[in-house]
Amino acid sequence: MTITLHDGARDGTPDGLHDGFGRRIDYLRISLTDRCNLRCRYCMPTHGLAFAPDDALLSAAEIETVVRAAASVGFRKVRLTGGEPTLRRDVVDIVGRIAAVPGIRDVSMTTNGIRLVALAGELKAAGLTRVNIHVDSVDPSRLADLMRWGKADDLWAGVAAAEAAGLLPIKLNCVVARGYNEADIVPLARLTIEHDWTVRFIELMPLGSGAEAQFSIDRYVSNADIAVRIEAALGPLTPLANADASDEARNFTLPGACGRVGFISPVSEPYCGNCNRMRLTADGKFHLCLLHDDEIDVRAVLREVGTGDGAVGEVGDAVERVAAVLARAVAMKPIGHALAAGVHTEGRRMHAIGG
Repeated sequence: MTITLHDGARDGTPDGLHDGFGRRIDYLRISLTDRCNLRCRYCMPTHGLAFAPDDALLSAAEIETVVRAAASVGFRKVRLTGGEPTLRRDVVDIVGRIAAVPGIRDVSMTTNGIRLVALAGELKAAGLTRVNIHVDSVDPSRLADLMRWGKADDLWAGVAAAEAAGLLPIKLNCVVARGYNEADIVPLARLTIEHDWTVRFIELMPLGSGAEAQFSIDRYVSNADIAVRIEAALGPLTPLANADASDEARNFTLPGACGRVGFISPVSEPYCGNCNRMRLTADGKFHLCLLHDDEIDVRAVLREVGTGDGAVGEVGDAVERVAAVLARAVAMKPIGHALAAGVHTEGRRMHAIGG
């Protein structure tokens, strides 16, 4: 397997790393923490969890160094995930550092929205462009049953705060679990008629080796079935062309709608061939594919060389060393997942990868 660095961007910056399957990898998803203030049934148990200690997590300066290295080889987009990224006390500082890196054009976040009432304005001012907010139900009791510890008022207040702060466009992510929130499919899709939001339905994926992985297998609902329910109640879904070929969602619009309905279908319609992502775990590993266990450690390199906060030469050395590790990670990316063969991530649960 070989890797190539293309150098054809119009602004003179590198055009990105290409893996051995010809995919340009230019999108870095960074997990800031494996902790969360919810316990969604398909993601985290309520007891028995062991979280990474604070000294194992990458610092704000170390994250900045990784992003500078990524930008130096053509990465242009960064998404912050968790766990719940807003639980990091230094989340605003992290956003500001990333947004200031030359070459990074988009800094977004996936969140459950609970802390956005307090943080949305600061995050926007620091350089965050937009948010995806996780909402599995419009019904308070069903939401609490599936997302556990979640209060509907808190989540919807977070959506309102994000919109008021200009963290746009708003995308709402919903995971449908059979027997839990199927009644929410149509009400959630209906939100797009009056709101300029994208409501995206994400198929359950088995991750980890615990009860959550089995829950995802037992409660799986295909997006094809979800689309049938939506069309029966709200009318035809008209497909929209994706501006970005690597967008994992297939997007549609309902009659008279302001917003869009999206379907992310990693189980029934894998989109691995268009993958442009690399994931960085909170404890400093490049996770090569969401649904595989393969990882490459970058934290050891960061702590050996330092974050480059000192002399100019140190900055360059740190970035160069990390860029070499990132290039090796891209070269080792697998062609796709193997869910059909019963293979999925077992070493980490979803909350420790970030989606």
